Amino acid sequence: MGILVIAEHEDGVLKPSTLNTVTAAGRIGADVTVLVAAAETAAICTTLARVAGVSRVLAAEAPYYARPTAENLAALVLSIARDYTHVLAPATNFGKNFMPRVAALLDVAQLSDISAVVDADTFVRPIYAGNALATVRSADAIKVITVRATAFDAAGEGGAAAIEPLAPVADSGQTAVTGRNLTRSERPELTAARIIVSGGRGMGNGENFRILEALADRLGAAVGASRAAVDAGFVPNDYQVGQTGKVVAPDLYIAVGISGAIQHLAGMKDSKVIVAINKDAEAPIFQVADYGLVADLFQAVPELTGELSA
Repeated sequence: MGILVIAEHEDGVLKPSTLNTVTAAGRIGADVTVLVAAAETAAICTTLARVAGVSRVLAAEAPYYARPTAENLAALVLSIARDYTHVLAPATNFGKNFMPRVAALLDVAQLSDISAVVDADTFVRPIYAGNALATVRSADAIKVITVRATAFDAAGEGGAAAIEPLAPVADSGQTAVTGRNLTRSERPELTAARIIVSGGRGMGNGENFRILEALADRLGAAVGASRAAVDAGFVPNDYQVGQTGKVVAPDLYIAVGISGAIQHLAGMKDSKVIVAINKDAEAPIFQVADYGLVADLFQAVPELTGELSA
């Protein structure tokens, strides 16, 4: 039983979601191969070769893999997919971009956003905005799977996998990445942060997010937001946590001025400790919070930041 994991990386750095996906792959079977498609693969492959549970690393190098399109990446995966029983990728924007194409071209059903592995054919995935879990079984010869990274621990070091070259598939020429608008921050990446401070509609406006940023900087945390705050234009949409945003599971999640709509809870309720600050004692967020403070956030948050500074 061969399992293929497609590595997610950016600017020569392996994304943590790949390590979570390797863990999921290891629960299916022991023969795990990781495919790296990049303009330069050496550094990423060296990192992956040391990951526990990885048996082999395939390196496909071509200039058009620097910013791979769904067409080119899917074609590369298809060139070797029939040698494996399972093809996995993180259920991030990366995996969501090309894995449906892989499944369609293989004429199989994709198993999306799995959160647990029962056996090689059976998996658990959240449905209804995470309010229920469905156990699904696939009879397809090749299982195409995207993995909810926050549901699995990251694979550690301890491996010594062989690195082998893989011939790239010719550039399809159908599409090309012409540019990207990225938000750069010295704070941790939202999906990998151990601590997250998120704000909702209760923040009032974007300027008030500076209150949360001050707290986040004191805690070494990432800053997130609810969909309501993003839709109101308070912060960019890459801050959004929720069913239609990013799914996170930090050690500590501080929800400030967030009511706790279902779509937001779907993205953060797996956090190990949840702290809610809201002046509305009936806010749904308090039903999932480990600690709740009914207070005016504009008074409570600066006081908390001051105590941490002291």
